[in-house]
Amino acid sequence: MPIPLVVPDASVLLKWVLSPDDEPDADKALLLRTAIVDDAVRALLPALWLYEVGNTIARRFPTHALDWLSALMKFGLEEAPASHPWLAKTVELTRRFDVSFYDAAYHAVALLHNGLFVTADTRYVNQVSEPGSVMALSEWQPPRTRASRPGRQKSPL
Repeated sequence: MPIPLVVPDASVLLKWVLSPDDEPDADKALLLRTAIVDDAVRALLPALWLYEVGNTIARRFPTHALDWLSALMKFGLEEAPASHPWLAKTVELTRRFDVSFYDAAYHAVALLHNGLFVTADTRYVNQVSEPGSVMALSEWQPPRTRASRPGRQKSPL
């Protein structure tokens, strides 16, 4: 069975470094992070993720910006290369649903790579659900692995 592909956006990635006490659905974001680290899901992002996350962190938390952004970079998140099909899909979503280019960029990656765009922005999910491949972070569940199925024990090796 292929590993599911997820495209977490900046709203999800920020929850990886911000205090979980102040962030709704931080538990879900951390579950997603663990699933990525454990190779239960594959993450793919548009290259703009670092600039979008960096803008928020550097402006709102300047004393933590270098450490937090460095920590996020250490995950080695795979970036989808910019391409004409990605650009065309991003522009189409932006125009058709009157959403930001940033949000549409993540969604376009998910659509073009048969993945799932996961965002904490429920307004976006409600506005752009028709093309599919989008889910609110609050609804996301980690995939069931063989080790997590009832009656199975994870091998110690």
